[in-house]
Amino acid sequence: MCAVIAHHHFSDLFTCRPFESLNAFSEMFPFSKPFSCQQEMASKRQMGYKCRIAGVLLLLLASIAALVAVVVIQDTWTLTEYDFEYGIVIDSGSSRSNVYLYQWPGEKENETGVVKEIMNCRVSGAGISEMKVDQEKDTKSWNGFKSCMVNVTQAIPVKKHKTTLLFLGATAGMRLLHEKDEQKSNEILASLSEYLKTLPFNFQNASIITGQEEGLYGWITVNYLKGKFLQKNLWNKYAHPEGEKTVGSMDLGGASTQIAFAVQDDEDSEGPDFLRVKLYGYPYNVYTHSFLCYGKNEAGKRILDKIVKESSDPSYILNPCYPEGYNVTRKASTIYDTECTKKPNKYNPDQELFMVGTSDSDKCRSIVKSIFDFKTCSSAKCSFDGVSQPPVAGEFMAYAGFFFTARALGFEGRSDLDHFNASVRQLCHTNWTVLKAEKTWISNEYLRTYCYAGHYIFSMLADGYKFDKDTWKNIDFQKQVEKTNIGWSLGYMLSMSNMIPSEAEVIPPLTDPVFAGLVFLFSALTIIMVVFVFIILIRTCF
Repeated sequence: MCAVIAHHHFSDLFTCRPFESLNAFSEMFPFSKPFSCQQEMASKRQMGYKCRIAGVLLLLLASIAALVAVVVIQDTWTLTEYDFEYGIVIDSGSSRSNVYLYQWPGEKENETGVVKEIMNCRVSGAGISEMKVDQEKDTKSWNGFKSCMVNVTQAIPVKKHKTTLLFLGATAGMRLLHEKDEQKSNEILASLSEYLKTLPFNFQNASIITGQEEGLYGWITVNYLKGKFLQKNLWNKYAHPEGEKTVGSMDLGGASTQIAFAVQDDEDSEGPDFLRVKLYGYPYNVYTHSFLCYGKNEAGKRILDKIVKESSDPSYILNPCYPEGYNVTRKASTIYDTECTKKPNKYNPDQELFMVGTSDSDKCRSIVKSIFDFKTCSSAKCSFDGVSQPPVAGEFMAYAGFFFTARALGFEGRSDLDHFNASVRQLCHTNWTVLKAEKTWISNEYLRTYCYAGHYIFSMLADGYKFDKDTWKNIDFQKQVEKTNIGWSLGYMLSMSNMIPSEAEVIPPLTDPVFAGLVFLFSALTIIMVVFVFIILIRTCF
């Protein structure tokens, strides 16, 4: 260290200078060893130069690394701006039509767009299968379509009209009409196609979807809304949830019912009722079957047919499935004008049938079970009517007619098998006057049907699909998930979004002032550091 000498006072200790000679230092501090102050100072100066050179070199390397990083970003981190894409699906069921508008970002998540429902417009009037019969009804239906399409058109940006795909899918009502009168069903679809082509969208087709497709798309909808395919992670990115099990789907419409659930790949998972699909990059093997004529409305007609046939007097028919105190006169055509019920001999569509409710739950249940065939089965396990089905497992969501019937019985969500069955019996034994007072939110047209509907659902799920006391608890009766109605149309749009090109506008980073500024900054720092190193080296050497 460099020695210091104090002058006359202690306060002068901080006013210091180098000793003139080693003798002076020794006389004042006899315990210190002699050394060369000049050598130490020279050594420190040399170390200082080395530290400065090292620091400058470090900054130089950092600037070069940053400059290289910016260049790499320019090449690989090209920004892509995606517009929202839109799709329209018209769900034409047996009793009504709904127009759904969907939106998703152009940048797809592993091949399938992340789709969101932004509009659901119910078309006024009857289902399209009833078109070309009554001109007044047709006018109401056409006005309903036009009103909904005006609303949808206004909700889509004008620049996206031409790229918005438009589909119409008709379900069981039109499947039945196609069997009964193929020419009429084709004429209805042709008329709808002509109208839809006049809209400013990219109309694809108006077609009758198969029951199997309806079941599969319903399954996709349920699992999409339940977050079984994609979930947002901590970084606000969509990711496939690890270990997540899918949910089974059960749909009850007016003319058909569908069941669908994922199964493991093995020898028993092959056949026409097994479909393999790929969503968000992951494969699934889905069992799905649709039962035509087993929708709530068509099943009701088949039940009424059996009640009529058991009666000897059409002018006074005791109906065990109607509540006591409820009487109604209906025409024979309301039961037999369908392919699901066999017309009696000497059928007269205008014949009047007077029915009197008797509130006989046991008799009603017996008649309901008689429309199923639980005995015929040519495989290891069957549901009904000889249809092979693997055992149900895991959670299921029951929606549409399942939900409305369960709600009429006092259930929403999960229930107990015995409690559900007891509630059906209780409703069936309730007088019509009391029933109307208790269920004020249900119209008479539907309220009269819930005795047979309750038995029908119970028989289908317990005797057909083989839900027992344990697995019944896994059934969730719901109308919506995440404020979105459950149905096949969303699943259809999810699948169809694979066909829609994602329009992308490529923006190189250097067009962004931030990236250009970074390149300039790090380039300038690199030049300055090189000059600084050169100056230091010159001073050190000379």
